[in-house]
Order: sequence, then structure tokens, then C-alpha cells
Amino acid sequence: MSLSSTPATTSERAAQRPAPSGGPVHVVIVGGGFAGINAARRLLRSGPASLRLTVVDRRNHHLFQPLLYQVAMAGLSPADISTPIRAILDGDERVSVRMAEVLRVELAARRLVTDSGTVDYDYLLLACGATHAYFGHGEWEEHAPGLKTIEQATEIRRRVLTAFERAEIEPEVEKRRRLLTFVVVGGGPTGVELAGALGELSRHTLGRDFRRIDPGATRVLLIEGGDRILPSFDSELSRRATRSLERLGVTVWTNTRVTEIAEDHVRAGAEVVYAGTVLWAAGVMASPLSRTLGVPLDREGRVVVERDLSVPGHPEVLVIGDQASFHQADGTLVPGVAPVAIQQGQHAAVNVLHDLDGEQREPFEYFDKGTMATIGRASAVAHIGPFRLSGFLAWMAWSFIHIIYLIGFRNRVLVFIQWVWSYIRYRRGARLITEHDWRLSAHPGELPEPARALPAAEGARALPEAAAAEAVSSEAVSSEAVPSKAAEATQRASA
Repeated sequence: MSLSSTPATTSERAAQRPAPSGGPVHVVIVGGGFAGINAARRLLRSGPASLRLTVVDRRNHHLFQPLLYQVAMAGLSPADISTPIRAILDGDERVSVRMAEVLRVELAARRLVTDSGTVDYDYLLLACGATHAYFGHGEWEEHAPGLKTIEQATEIRRRVLTAFERAEIEPEVEKRRRLLTFVVVGGGPTGVELAGALGELSRHTLGRDFRRIDPGATRVLLIEGGDRILPSFDSELSRRATRSLERLGVTVWTNTRVTEIAEDHVRAGAEVVYAGTVLWAAGVMASPLSRTLGVPLDREGRVVVERDLSVPGHPEVLVIGDQASFHQADGTLVPGVAPVAIQQGQHAAVNVLHDLDGEQREPFEYFDKGTMATIGRASAVAHIGPFRLSGFLAWMAWSFIHIIYLIGFRNRVLVFIQWVWSYIRYRRGARLITEHDWRLSAHPGELPEPARALPAAEGARALPEAAAAEAVSSEAVSSEAVPSKAAEATQRASA
């Protein structure tokens, strides 16, 4: 591998590996994504009865990330694409699940340090995935959320749906135009799927729901720094995807770098675009846990691994999925996609089992089954072996494969029903605006001071006036598409 140190010979690697002791072997997997879950399943299916397996994740569920954008665009509910990790691994007494955040890895001691104590291991599989990278501008995240978690998806859904609601009651034309302008930064599969879903949502789903605005007049702008969108696809498929987006009303800018993201605008090249909602799909960075290992990392913070997916000098530690930087025999870097994570998770488990059986480890080889991206209703692009598909046929292939890979029969059925309903009725069933504040009403100590001092009858009259004044003041100061706290309290009281 061109990015790693000089690899050890086969005999040296064999000498370094932990020798089976005959007693229980404790394997710890960090991360419940595609790589971690598939590694755990393979170990439980083929491992010895004495095997002990611990899965550690800071969340209690496995998330089907390829469909996360549909939660963000109100097409699916979070429960449709997520399953509790304990339910996935249920029924095997060899496994335990620990909900905790790993703070660091102590390689020499073979120990994890978590926010709820330490965990010792014989073998460690790191599958922590990746997070968003803002290219040195972490302050942009507040104004342009990415899409990696359910929390981020529901926040994007809240911002998008709130923008339409605010535009419906906004009397000023310029402010209304800003609220109905959406910018997606990044022309990879996630950015294309978000932009296409925004175009479809505004033109088909919401068209009959509003009286004062025309959602079809929404402006959706997709900004890509390279010379074309979907750069990992064939150039002809990229052109077809661009045309499909344009039919949905999406404007595509290529060769354009974003240099500033503020509360109410984006600076892209020489242009300033005033927008109510900005979404980020431009860059990723591996889990920060990788930096605690003290081993070589690549530019994106991924661990440079050996041919068997192990950490150089530590064969008992294997890194898989988006956290690993793995180059194939021809020098090409495997992409950070779900099929790679699934195959690496299974392969890492097999190599651990080879060690336990005293057998030679096998080098990992990625079998590319193809790449796909959906653009909107009955439109997608797919590159499968020698075949290049687009339009309805590609969308059918994309839908079938994603249904198959969903974990759990219930999830498959629910997603299928939702898609059929959306296709026939042009409706989306998860158009809920949810807030992070769980309290039903303000505490007495938060009421306006003058209202508390008035007698009961006068205070009852003063409260709506004070709430209205606060709402007007808040709108004048803030351009966020979020209703004021007083307005929320009034709405809750009236409900």
C-alpha cells in the first residue's frame, strides 16, 4: 500500500497475532453501522461457543443511512429505517450491547476508555464511520447541517417545512423569496438526492397545501466544486442526472466553490445567494477516535490499514468501513459506501475466526456490485458492471436493492407501503415539524415581569399583547425560519 509503512512479511504477521488460548476470546466491536453489524452477525454465526462479543455504540440503534435523506425530506419516519442493535443481535447469550461513547483506545493495554468505564478486549474491530468536514469552517455547521444522523435528518426536515410555513404568512416579497430558496452544497449522491427530493417536495407534494404561496416557485440550487455532479459515476450518467434535476426545477452550478455560509446567504464564487435553508453534503471526515490510536492516518483522518484490514503493528485491531483507508492491489482507494462497509465487516470477522482456528488470514478484496443514486420520482442513475442505467428502470433497481438491504421484515414492508403510497398519491406521510424543546408551557419564572405584577384580570389581557410584541421584535431581529418562543407558547395555548 502506497500510504502505509513497509508491511510485515507473512511469517512476521503470523508471529504477531494473538495465539488462541483455548479460553473465552473477547471481541469488541465499536460501531453499530453496516460494518459493525455485519461483523457481529458473522462472528455469532460462525464463532465458537466460548466467544464473547461486545458491541459498543453511543446510540442504541442501527441506521440505514442510504435512506436517511427520505427522513429529511418527510418521505419516511425515522423508525422506518432504524432498528435497535439489541433486537438485531437478539437471542445469542454470547453477545452484550453497551451504549457508551468511546473516548480513546489504549493499544498497549488492549483497552477502550468510554464515558461509562473501560472495556478490555482480545480483538478490537473499529467501525465508527465518518462525520462531516467543513474544510476548516466549523462555524458553517450551524447554518448548513449535514446528514449523518436521525437528529440531523429531523432538523433538516424541520427547517425545510418551517420555511414553507413562514413563507405562507410572510407579507414581504423579498423575505418570502429568501424563505423559498434552498441551497445544497455538494454534488455527490447525497447532495443530488437531497436536491431532487426538494424539487419533488415543492412541486408535487406541497402544491395543494398552501393558499398564499406557490411552492412550485421554490428555487433549489445545487452547488458542486468539481466540473460535474456525481463524479464517481460515468460522465454520461452525470449528464443524465443533471437533466433530471433540471426537470424538477433544480439549478446546478458546477466549478463553483463556496467561500462563505452565513445566517441568510451563501457566497459561491462571485455570487451571493440569499437563502432561507442551506444543506451540507460536500465533505466527510473519519471519526475523531482514529486520532487516539497514534497510527498513520490519511488526509481525511482514516486509519491506513494493512491488506487484512488490521492496524500496522497491531493485528488484534482491525479498522473497517468509513473509518478505514484501504487501497486495492491496483492502488485505488475503496469508496466510502455501504457495500464496502458490509464486505469489510464480514471479512474482518472471518480473519478473526481464522486466527482462532490457527489459519492464515486472507487479504481483503472489494467486489464492486455497482453504484446508484436516486434523483426523484421514478428517476435514478445506476452503474452496474458493464450496464449504465437511468430513468425508471434504474429507479426500480435502486428501490428493490434498498428494500432488500433494510434490516427487519417490518421495516421492508413499511418502506414499501410508503413508497407505493407516495408514488400513487404524490404525498409524503412524515411532514411533521418537531422542536427540541419538550416542555409544554413556560415556567412561571419565565413569564414577562409586568404580566406577573398585574392583577389576574389585567394580566390575562396583557399576556397576549406581550407575546405579540415579543414575536414582532423577534422577527425583526432574526432571519431564522424558526417561530419565536412566545409565538410557540401562544400556538400551544390555542391548541
